[in-house]
Amino acid sequence: MNRRTVTAYAHRGYAPDGAENTLAAFRAAVERGFTHLETDVRTSADGVPMVFHDEHVDRVTEGFGRVSELTSGELARLRVAKREPIPTFEQLLEEFPDAHINVDLKDDASVPLIAELITRHEASDRVVVASFSDRRRRRFTHYLAEHGMPPVRVTAGAKLIGAFTLLGLFSRGRFQPWRVLTPLLKSVVALQVPVKQGPIPVVTRAFVERAHEAGREVHVWVVNDAETMRALLDAGVDAIMTDEAGTLIEVFTERGVWPPAGER
Repeated sequence: MNRRTVTAYAHRGYAPDGAENTLAAFRAAVERGFTHLETDVRTSADGVPMVFHDEHVDRVTEGFGRVSELTSGELARLRVAKREPIPTFEQLLEEFPDAHINVDLKDDASVPLIAELITRHEASDRVVVASFSDRRRRRFTHYLAEHGMPPVRVTAGAKLIGAFTLLGLFSRGRFQPWRVLTPLLKSVVALQVPVKQGPIPVVTRAFVERAHEAGREVHVWVVNDAETMRALLDAGVDAIMTDEAGTLIEVFTERGVWPPAGER
């Protein structure tokens, strides 16, 4: 296996103590050798993109309410896992200027804000923008183009991935209906997918081969056990996102793809 073809993403940083999506979690991942970080943003009531996954703050902080209904100052006073503050996306860019960041836009308000921040920090070559919403992803790329900003790589949303997966199930021999999606696939760099959706397997060798035929990468989330990591590497995936940094490092080391090499 070519070690340059596999990327290791630290999902929300590395936080076995629960302090996910904090600067401390990302620092812990970087200290362990991760060059690629995965994160999320939601917009505060006063229009600041905050590094946070959930719609509500209740699960990981002592606070209550929606992120969108709290100001950035109110959010900054909360503590994740009772000790770490919630950072802004700009703080993440500034704190880790050499890291590659995959950011999931969780709301529409973040679209222009993240575009402006990526451009201001000249980070278009190290940020990949993701969203479950294909509409939001298109809005992001259109915003960049309309304002003369450098292009930023984006990943496919749920509808495009769903169509690609389902049409692939009917592909046999010369009958390859998924190819009708080729024009849409050209606008994204990767399909970011779970191993399976409910009882339905998503990441199979055939799925990966179809994506590669279309010139797209396959990134898989969130994989925390060694057996599944090995199976995915055997299937030829391009990236794995994990909460278990130690396990992934062990598997990647035994496969000769650690430490990370090359840029993505």
